[in-house]
Amino acid sequence: MEHNPLSRLIVISNRVSAPQPEQPAAQGGLAVALTAALRESDGIWFGWSGDIGARHDLHFETYGGVTSGTIDLSEQDIEEYYNGYANRTLWPLFHYRLDLTEFERTFQGGYERVNEAFARIIAPHIDADDLVWVHDYHMIPLGWLLRQQGLANRMGFFLHIPWPPTRLLVALPDHRRLVEALFAYDVIGFQAEEWLESFRHYVTHEMGGTLGPDDTLTVGGRTIRAIACPIGIDAQDFIASAASATARDVQQRMRESGTGRGLIVGVDRLDYSKGLAERFLGYERFLDEHPDRHARVYLLQIAPPSRSDVETYQNIRDSLDQLSGRINGAHADIDWVPIRYVNRGYPREALAGVYRAARIGLVTPLRDGMNLVAKEYVAAQDPADPGVLILSRFAGAAEQLTNALLINPYSADDISDAIDKALSMPKEERIARWRPMFENVRDHDVVWWRKRFTEALEAV
Repeated sequence: MEHNPLSRLIVISNRVSAPQPEQPAAQGGLAVALTAALRESDGIWFGWSGDIGARHDLHFETYGGVTSGTIDLSEQDIEEYYNGYANRTLWPLFHYRLDLTEFERTFQGGYERVNEAFARIIAPHIDADDLVWVHDYHMIPLGWLLRQQGLANRMGFFLHIPWPPTRLLVALPDHRRLVEALFAYDVIGFQAEEWLESFRHYVTHEMGGTLGPDDTLTVGGRTIRAIACPIGIDAQDFIASAASATARDVQQRMRESGTGRGLIVGVDRLDYSKGLAERFLGYERFLDEHPDRHARVYLLQIAPPSRSDVETYQNIRDSLDQLSGRINGAHADIDWVPIRYVNRGYPREALAGVYRAARIGLVTPLRDGMNLVAKEYVAAQDPADPGVLILSRFAGAAEQLTNALLINPYSADDISDAIDKALSMPKEERIARWRPMFENVRDHDVVWWRKRFTEALEAV
């Protein structure tokens, strides 16, 4: 049995993805897994409401059997905690982009102030037997702050993004204080062994910690468990989505609009960690080196904008607009455009149809905690005639999807060669590569991930 009847699950994250009356079908895999556990245990999901309010008001709402508790933040909170420390300090640093990392004392102050407010407001609503599960880089100190409120509950923390090497992390002011706060949790989860190893290295080299049996780490008198626990997708749902009428319709539309050309697809949030400029340059290298393949393939890049009020993200959009325009201007013909670049999102079933129509899934982040697009692409394929996944070796997914064509996303030659190899790959090899990846995606889905973590936390 997954949950002791006495153990209610309390989830805390920056944004709440529990079902909403106005958009009940808009849940991703993470939300599906967590809301199922919250529903079973009569739990609560706490987070920022997305609204602006000066008083940190707490609003409760129950829909679909799941209760959410959301807190308003002030404009100053949003600028310093969310746009500032979370997304202009921790996000770039944890994605190995020290050159883009901004170190501002006001950002750090806002981050700590908002986490203190969350702890103060949420603590009275947590019962002694509740399991507390905190998510992601926005909330690293929250467990320590909840302990200051007197909570002795079993608490877990899961980091959805990479954990940087020690030599990068020490660039962060008060880096040790941030890591010490993690020792308030009982279980910490990382997406990949590489990120776990980096965390262990910091603890042993910077804090004098020791490694123990069963993934334990001890610093001073405090022992915690740190595990690699790779997140999955809602695999059965996505497989069903790929067979839906909507997906079949989209697949047919892609084939008709492509007029028999091989589709290469990329689907990414508009973010510098996703390596989109490098991807376009690698595709351009392919076009330069294989003129015989012109008009036989095209790249569809779907890139919904994100964090549009952060200047770095505005710059990415401008540079990709220019780059795609230049490549199309240099290579297009009257009846063929090499890149279709789309700045909007699509529903899951439509995306599943696009994935299934694609000869190649191009997933080339410069650094990524996991990357679920790679898993979605695998899940959506036709078992009798699957496409080829080209995957960055710097994505957490590369540890599991070892049968993909693994590439260095910084190398235009690597990307070009992989595209050429994928387009030339015989069906037998495509099936042989796809099948074990599909089994991994199916078996290590988001429910497996949730159970692995909560069972580790319950065992404390």
